[in-house]
Amino acid sequence: MSETNPAATAPMAADAAPHRYTAAMAAEIEARWQDFWDAEGTYDAPNPKGDLAGDPELAARPKKFIMDMFPYPSGAGLHVGHPLGYIATDVFARFQRMTGHNVLHTLGFDAFGLPAEQYAVQTGTHPRVSTEANMKNMQGQLRRLGLGHDKRRSFATIDPEYYKWTQWIFLQIFNSWYDDEAKKARPIADLVAQFESGERAVPGGRAWGELTEGERADVLGEYRLAYASDAPVNWCPGLGTVLANEEVTADGRSERGNFPVFKSKLRQWNMRITAYADRLLEDLDQLDWPEAIKLQQRNWIGRSEGARVDFPIDGEHVTVFTTRPDTLFGATYMVLAPEHPLVEKFTPAAWPEGTHDAWTGGHATPTEAVAAYRAQAASKSDVERQAEAKDKTGVFIGAYATNPVNGERVPVFIADYVLMGYGTGAIMAVPAHDTRDFEFARAFELPIRCVVEPTDGRGTDTSTWDEAFASHDAKIVNSSGADVSLDGLPVVEAKARITEWLERTGSGRGTVNFRLRDWLFSRQRYWGEPFPIVYDEDGIAHALPESMLPLELPEVEDYSPRTFDPDDADTRPETPLSRNEDWVNVTLDLGDGPKKYRRETNTMPNWAGSCWYELRYLDPHNSEQLVDPEIEQYWMGPREGQPHGGVDLYVGGAEHAVLHLLYARFWSKVLFDLGHVSSAEPFHKLFNQGMIQAYVYRDARGIAVPAAEVEERDGAYYYQGEKVSRLLGKMGKSLKNAVTPDEICAEYGADTLRLYEMAMGPLDVSRPWDTRAVVGQFRLLQRLWRNIVDEATGDVTVVDAEPDEGTLRALHKAVDGVRQDLEGMRFNTAIAKVTELNNHLTKVGGPVPRTVAERLVLMVAPLAPHVAEELWRKLGHTDSVVHQDFPVADPAYVVDETVTCVVQIKGKVKARLEVAPSISEEDLEKTALADEKVVAALGGAGIRKVIVRAPKLVNIVPA
Repeated sequence: MSETNPAATAPMAADAAPHRYTAAMAAEIEARWQDFWDAEGTYDAPNPKGDLAGDPELAARPKKFIMDMFPYPSGAGLHVGHPLGYIATDVFARFQRMTGHNVLHTLGFDAFGLPAEQYAVQTGTHPRVSTEANMKNMQGQLRRLGLGHDKRRSFATIDPEYYKWTQWIFLQIFNSWYDDEAKKARPIADLVAQFESGERAVPGGRAWGELTEGERADVLGEYRLAYASDAPVNWCPGLGTVLANEEVTADGRSERGNFPVFKSKLRQWNMRITAYADRLLEDLDQLDWPEAIKLQQRNWIGRSEGARVDFPIDGEHVTVFTTRPDTLFGATYMVLAPEHPLVEKFTPAAWPEGTHDAWTGGHATPTEAVAAYRAQAASKSDVERQAEAKDKTGVFIGAYATNPVNGERVPVFIADYVLMGYGTGAIMAVPAHDTRDFEFARAFELPIRCVVEPTDGRGTDTSTWDEAFASHDAKIVNSSGADVSLDGLPVVEAKARITEWLERTGSGRGTVNFRLRDWLFSRQRYWGEPFPIVYDEDGIAHALPESMLPLELPEVEDYSPRTFDPDDADTRPETPLSRNEDWVNVTLDLGDGPKKYRRETNTMPNWAGSCWYELRYLDPHNSEQLVDPEIEQYWMGPREGQPHGGVDLYVGGAEHAVLHLLYARFWSKVLFDLGHVSSAEPFHKLFNQGMIQAYVYRDARGIAVPAAEVEERDGAYYYQGEKVSRLLGKMGKSLKNAVTPDEICAEYGADTLRLYEMAMGPLDVSRPWDTRAVVGQFRLLQRLWRNIVDEATGDVTVVDAEPDEGTLRALHKAVDGVRQDLEGMRFNTAIAKVTELNNHLTKVGGPVPRTVAERLVLMVAPLAPHVAEELWRKLGHTDSVVHQDFPVADPAYVVDETVTCVVQIKGKVKARLEVAPSISEEDLEKTALADEKVVAALGGAGIRKVIVRAPKLVNIVPA
């Protein structure tokens, strides 16, 4: 027998099926329809002004605004993990169009930021050049996926026409203050009017007209929602820049470069987000967000109720915030943050008589001790300072405070476990009932007094304790003074009594505190939005008028910040913008004649542009206002079920749970308060997609090796003959395991890639990538094609005949299930139902009825739009499949024709009956008792009881 030559038969197979759905055909179909959609504006979303006015039918449609989180245009381009969310929103948007909605779906680019600037430093390429090249590459990759974006609405945050309005919003915030009585932001001019009229007292007691311009600016700076202040920052001389907390390692060094990082005070811009803490918390309840994300925001805001207590020191006082004022009698020492502004004021020149040797840190004077400890603390990150396991360190500053409740003198320490960024930067230490305070007290031989009676039997003698006793469910003890006693009270009542005493005696007050800190808004970078702020010769900040916006970034020769000796903590940043003297020093007329000014040389953080981009999608070419009110109201205004308005669906990673989402919510609320928008929240519904993971292979050195070149042999993995380890993790270029969508599109087509990513599992769950499994979805499309098109001739094979009963039921069950799954974003199960129907048609064989084929194509259209568009046209239609109505199931065919009823006698199954789903209990009982098998099993025995659970169970109890 001669052997068949595969190489010889391959051309014959191709000739025999010239119209088979192949990768080459998919590429041709996809490119052609993408060109068509672009030319026809298929995905252009009409706005209420103009577009909808002349089309009553379209105007009557409900709207749906669907968004992806802003992508950053990386030079590495996309790998297959990136498009997961984009494909999902595209499928959902297509389904919404087919169910009668006016859909807005588009995508822009968050293009300011550090990566482009780092590339510029390394290569000398202007960040705009590299960023625009990256965007062009990414746009090509996204287009190839067939994403149905309204491209008229796309933009990048680096477009001056865009960041003009970012700067404008900054000025709205700068020119606003938060009115605690009205619970909203108001123009700063209203506050000035109150000071001028005497309605509001000027801090310090002087009249507003008596203050100098500088003094007025200082007063208003204490109220403005955007303000400059000397803020503690993470200063890295070796990099020449300030770092975010997330960029500092646990051992107090820079994540990039491993340089020392110091705590330093610099003049920085801040956003007073803390003014909105309560509203940011309360409004979470009205948002359709994952509970895990809500919890992260609640924890980050960190609302806690307690009291502020004033501890007198040398004729003045230090205020502490505590959630346990009921333990005030147990406070035996105080701790200030090392950077607390009052430390120097209260530090004497010499140690007080009788100072404990353990308190001095071995230094001759308090001044020396404080200076040395401050330097030590400045080299640590906040994370490291608060680590529970580390040894407790600190130093006595040489001063004593007075406990207001009992008059006791308590020593004042500084210690790095107290942060200036939480509460007041000072704590009253109750070591018996706080773990950190207990450890500190033991280390420094400080008194430990029990004031909350232990419930674990240890007694109140703290000398026998090994750890603190912390409980909110116990009685207060040892807490009686001259005019107040808490003894015997439970914690809640004790808190109320001591708070009332503090307020009555002027020693403190009940208050609410937040973990949330004001948003540090300055960056010592080049590639960011310039601040629309200038300073006069007296250093007073002035806002640029709207007519001078946008303030564009100037050209600079050197994009890198100046670096210094890595260990020199006393250095200060020199920003790239500060080197362009012609830009920095300007003469402007701000309404009172030409004067010399100096521009702000910091830039805004990369978060700024993404705080409001949803609004620009609505009205992207408006040069006269932020957004047209009618357009904003239509797409984002409040409506039933969405009391605060916002985007209907926002999809992105859970890693943005706090920073981006919290900042965007803050900006929305300010714009809402000032009357610029009708939506108080930016995003009504949030969905977090999972991650596409990939195996990372590492050699004996722990270095990643190319995953594509790894061989599997007998359950082990080898690279170039050497054994390597395998671990499931992220996908990325640096891990050498990235697969690009271009590769998959070239081998199978974009529709196959779309189907595979949606079929891998539930959208909100991470899943491993397996290139070998992609072919399964390619075969689905090939079977779909064969069910409609003759592979030999290219002719459509459907027939105008009625489908049989089984096919009708399969069709309508699929329609019903797919519709529900797409609405619920269960795309993997929707694909399974499409596959089941397609396989049914293949199994039945013969020409497919036209009514079935058309509905199948319509169901496929959101998932695989290119092949659906091609088949829709082959079926004789001239309108795009994109705007067709999604099929509706006939309920009569969705319900099973029969169901299986189990008949039991004495708990054992004796018969199975096929009955109608709607059968009554009476009819089901008669049918069961008449069944031959049941009659035989009873053997003439009488029946004591029959239990019927129609339509699936009959249980017979013989007499």
